Amino acid sequence: MTAHLPMATRVLMIKADGSVLVHSDGGSYKPLNWMSPPCTVRESVVDEDGTERVEWTVTAKAAKGATPDTLRILIEEILHDSSHELGIDPGLQKDGVEKHLQELLADHPGTLMPGLSLVRREYPTAIGPVDLMCKDADGVSVAVEIKRRGEIDGVEQLTRYLELLNRDPLLAPVRGIFAAQEIKPQARVLAGDRGITCAVVDYDALRGLDDPTDRLF
Repeated sequence: MTAHLPMATRVLMIKADGSVLVHSDGGSYKPLNWMSPPCTVRESVVDEDGTERVEWTVTAKAAKGATPDTLRILIEEILHDSSHELGIDPGLQKDGVEKHLQELLADHPGTLMPGLSLVRREYPTAIGPVDLMCKDADGVSVAVEIKRRGEIDGVEQLTRYLELLNRDPLLAPVRGIFAAQEIKPQARVLAGDRGITCAVVDYDALRGLDDPTDRLF
């Protein structure tokens, strides 16, 4: 299968992980084309219709015996060329409201479901921590993912967590609760299809349950 992009002004990115991305000024964060790492980039000069152009040949690593994917990029003019060392990425950090929401629900898990009790905050999995790991009144494990605004991506995230957690015989079966201040209709439908319970959280009401005088620090 082949695909072709006509000549135009674009942003070319070569990342330290070996990926190569071709972006336009539209399409939000999605590249027009890309090669996933690991891949190699070879630069040469070619003659195209009597005009010399720089050519990048990007080759992906292929399984033994398979034909590697190749991306060919012709560069007619360079408007800007720069290189930046980004360093170690700290990862996505929860904003203040979402972090505080997690703290409040950890202190009052019963507001999500009667009889729910906290086992641990930030319960680790191979793909990241689940916000809350709880037990219901019957002792069944319940994983809680908390968002300020509940959208499809959050449901998909909790689905992946549940898939991993349910492989652990010491935890399974593990149910899911998707908690947010607002849950989009599409996310609610998807959650229902995945067997995940949705819980709309009243942040101000939860803050009323939080008495700072009861805390040591």
